[in-house]
Amino acid sequence: MTVAIEQLTDVTDDVVDAFATLLPQLSASAKPLDAAAIRAVVASPAVTVLLARSDHTIIGALSLVIFRIPTGVRAWIEDVVVDSAAGRKGVGTALVREAVDRATQAGARSVDLTTRPERVAAGNLYERAGFTQRDTRVYRYTPASAAP
Repeated sequence: MTVAIEQLTDVTDDVVDAFATLLPQLSASAKPLDAAAIRAVVASPAVTVLLARSDHTIIGALSLVIFRIPTGVRAWIEDVVVDSAAGRKGVGTALVREAVDRATQAGARSVDLTTRPERVAAGNLYERAGFTQRDTRVYRYTPASAAP
């Protein structure tokens, strides 16, 4: 399988359809995104959405967030998802490597990501890509208005 990684710039019907397929595989609570919502993500200056295509079909996506803070340029990888129908053929690895390359080129001092413990395959992918697990506690605040 040949996989091409590209930056999402033009939100077309195939992009909307791909997100409709991919997001439920990433999160059961993710709400469907219409074209306007995807355009809003793409328009954010801190976010780069990468797509993985095979034979012109979108089979994976990843969001790379790069931002400057007082201690330097940082990057986060979020929402990594590969269509389960694509199998384990290196698609996730290709997405992560491209994101790391872009973050490094942007001067990021580090690239962080999180994954749930039950996502063993994702954890293995990240370790193969050079990430190390940190001893940290992750905290989340969810405003009452955002709670499901």
